[in-house]
Amino acid sequence: MPRRDVEPQREAAKSLKFLGVCAASWLALISPASSADVSDLPEHLQEKVERARQACGDFEDGTFHLEWGAVDRVDLDGDLTQDWVLNERGFSCSTAASLYCGTGGCMSHFLVEDVLHSLFNQGWGLADLGPNRVLLADVHGSQCDGINPTPCVTASIWDSDEKQWRTTAAEWE
Repeated sequence: MPRRDVEPQREAAKSLKFLGVCAASWLALISPASSADVSDLPEHLQEKVERARQACGDFEDGTFHLEWGAVDRVDLDGDLTQDWVLNERGFSCSTAASLYCGTGGCMSHFLVEDVLHSLFNQGWGLADLGPNRVLLADVHGSQCDGINPTPCVTASIWDSDEKQWRTTAAEWE
């Protein structure tokens, strides 16, 4: 019987084991907060989660879940530090499909410099415009004198001096 060299297989197994450990570590680092682990959230956001959990429990004894994507860490104001966003689109309740969101969107809670502001939206993103970090949000069409399907977007920048979001309804000619 011919003897086979097993050294290449051992090296391949070591490489695969290393990749497996790296993948598991990476997944642990990027995993979102779960419904059982909100203790890492700032107090303002913990309060929002607890109110949502209570509302779910009050509705036919539902079970609350904090889903993937409910918590984002992004630089909202351009100061190179990670701020917090809690998106209710990532909330779910076992007994109520639309407890937190409806056809018009969901609430997002933006925590910047320990100040919490909330915005009802159908999605949001960030853009850099000159020196400004701009929060863009797809909002309900009624905010543009229309109805829900009317396209409507708002753009806001964070005013660090006044601790508030600045936006305008531009006067188009």
